[in-house]
Amino acid sequence: MGFFDEMMDHQLDLSQVKDRGNKKWVAMMLPEHLKLIREYVDDQKKIPKPVLDEWDLDIIQENIQIAMKRNVDVEVKTWKNGEFNFQIGSISWVDLKGRTIEMEDVFKSNVIQLDDIVDVTVLE
Repeated sequence: MGFFDEMMDHQLDLSQVKDRGNKKWVAMMLPEHLKLIREYVDDQKKIPKPVLDEWDLDIIQENIQIAMKRNVDVEVKTWKNGEFNFQIGSISWVDLKGRTIEMEDVFKSNVIQLDDIVDVTVLE
Protein backbone atom coordinates (compact mmCIF):
# COMPACT_ATOMS: atom_id res chain seq x y z
CA MET A 1 0.00 0.00 0.00
CA GLY A 2 1.40 3.34 -1.00
CA PHE A 3 1.41 6.71 0.72
CA PHE A 4 -1.59 8.04 -1.23
CA ASP A 5 -3.63 4.94 -0.49
CA GLU A 6 -3.07 5.46 3.25
CA MET A 7 -4.07 9.12 2.91
CA MET A 8 -7.30 8.18 1.16
CA ASP A 9 -8.26 5.87 4.04
CA HIS A 10 -8.16 8.75 6.58
CA GLN A 11 -11.02 11.22 6.64
CA LEU A 12 -10.21 14.90 6.41
CA ASP A 13 -10.89 16.63 9.75
CA LEU A 14 -11.71 20.29 9.01
CA SER A 15 -12.01 21.18 12.70
CA GLN A 16 -8.23 21.09 12.95
CA VAL A 17 -7.80 23.75 10.26
CA LYS A 18 -6.69 27.02 11.82
CA ASP A 19 -8.30 29.75 9.81
CA ARG A 20 -7.92 33.48 10.42
CA GLY A 21 -11.65 34.07 9.89
CA ASN A 22 -12.55 37.51 8.57
CA LYS A 23 -9.06 38.90 9.07
CA LYS A 24 -7.86 37.59 5.75
CA TRP A 25 -10.72 39.29 3.88
CA VAL A 26 -10.57 42.69 5.57
CA ALA A 27 -7.44 43.69 3.65
CA MET A 28 -9.34 43.24 0.38
CA MET A 29 -12.36 45.32 1.43
CA LEU A 30 -12.77 48.99 0.79
CA PRO A 31 -13.66 51.31 3.67
CA GLU A 32 -17.05 51.85 2.05
CA HIS A 33 -17.70 48.12 2.19
CA LEU A 34 -16.77 47.95 5.86
CA LYS A 35 -19.06 50.89 6.62
CA LEU A 36 -21.98 49.21 4.85
CA ILE A 37 -21.34 45.93 6.68
CA ARG A 38 -21.30 47.72 10.04
CA GLU A 39 -24.51 49.57 9.19
CA TYR A 40 -26.15 46.29 8.17
CA VAL A 41 -25.17 44.65 11.48
CA ASP A 42 -26.49 47.68 13.41
CA ASP A 43 -29.77 47.58 11.45
CA GLN A 44 -30.21 43.91 12.33
CA LYS A 45 -30.06 44.79 16.05
CA LYS A 46 -32.83 47.40 15.78
CA ILE A 47 -36.30 46.63 17.09
CA PRO A 48 -39.26 47.65 14.93
CA LYS A 49 -41.62 50.22 16.42
CA PRO A 50 -44.67 48.57 17.96
CA VAL A 51 -48.00 49.42 16.38
CA LEU A 52 -50.37 50.83 18.99
CA ASP A 53 -54.11 50.47 18.57
CA GLU A 54 -56.83 52.63 20.13
CA TRP A 55 -56.90 50.53 23.32
CA ASP A 56 -53.19 51.03 23.90
CA LEU A 57 -53.45 54.77 23.31
CA ASP A 58 -56.42 55.01 25.72
CA ILE A 59 -54.45 53.20 28.44
CA ILE A 60 -51.48 55.53 27.94
CA GLN A 61 -53.77 58.57 28.16
CA GLU A 62 -55.48 57.26 31.32
CA ASN A 63 -52.16 56.54 33.02
CA ILE A 64 -50.90 60.05 32.20
CA GLN A 65 -54.09 61.59 33.63
CA ILE A 66 -53.91 59.46 36.78
CA ALA A 67 -50.26 60.37 37.32
CA MET A 68 -50.95 64.08 36.94
CA LYS A 69 -53.99 64.03 39.26
CA ARG A 70 -52.23 62.03 41.98
CA ASN A 71 -48.83 63.69 41.39
CA VAL A 72 -47.02 60.33 41.36
CA ASP A 73 -44.05 59.07 39.39
CA VAL A 74 -44.42 57.20 36.13
CA GLU A 75 -42.19 55.03 34.02
CA VAL A 76 -42.40 56.09 30.38
CA LYS A 77 -41.24 53.63 27.75
CA THR A 78 -40.29 55.33 24.48
CA TRP A 79 -39.11 53.99 21.14
CA LYS A 80 -36.57 55.89 19.09
CA ASN A 81 -34.17 54.74 16.35
CA GLY A 82 -34.88 51.06 16.85
CA GLU A 83 -34.45 50.82 20.61
CA PHE A 84 -36.52 51.28 23.75
CA ASN A 85 -35.67 53.86 26.40
CA PHE A 86 -37.12 54.10 29.91
CA GLN A 87 -37.51 57.29 31.91
CA ILE A 88 -38.84 57.63 35.43
CA GLY A 89 -40.20 60.86 36.85
CA SER A 90 -43.29 62.94 37.39
CA ILE A 91 -45.24 64.55 34.57
CA SER A 92 -45.34 68.31 35.00
CA TRP A 93 -47.37 69.27 31.93
CA VAL A 94 -48.81 67.99 28.66
CA ASP A 95 -48.80 70.10 25.50
CA LEU A 96 -51.42 68.64 23.15
CA LYS A 97 -50.82 71.23 20.46
CA GLY A 98 -47.08 70.54 20.37
CA ARG A 99 -47.69 66.84 21.12
CA THR A 100 -45.13 66.73 23.95
CA ILE A 101 -45.03 66.05 27.67
CA GLU A 102 -42.54 67.35 30.18
CA MET A 103 -41.22 64.98 32.81
CA GLU A 104 -39.18 65.97 35.81
CA ASP A 105 -36.91 63.56 37.61
CA VAL A 106 -34.44 64.17 40.42
CA PHE A 107 -31.76 65.65 38.17
CA LYS A 108 -33.45 67.38 35.21
CA SER A 109 -36.58 67.86 33.17
CA ASN A 110 -37.13 66.05 29.86
CA VAL A 111 -39.45 66.84 26.98
CA ILE A 112 -40.83 63.71 25.32
CA GLN A 113 -42.72 63.51 22.04
CA LEU A 114 -46.12 61.84 22.42
CA ASP A 115 -45.55 59.91 19.20
CA ASP A 116 -42.45 58.23 20.69
CA ILE A 117 -44.29 56.92 23.77
CA VAL A 118 -45.02 53.19 23.70
CA ASP A 119 -46.12 52.59 27.31
CA VAL A 120 -46.73 54.51 30.54
CA THR A 121 -46.76 52.76 33.91
CA VAL A 122 -47.89 54.52 37.09
CA LEU A 123 -45.52 53.90 40.01
CA GLU A 124 -47.28 54.14 43.37
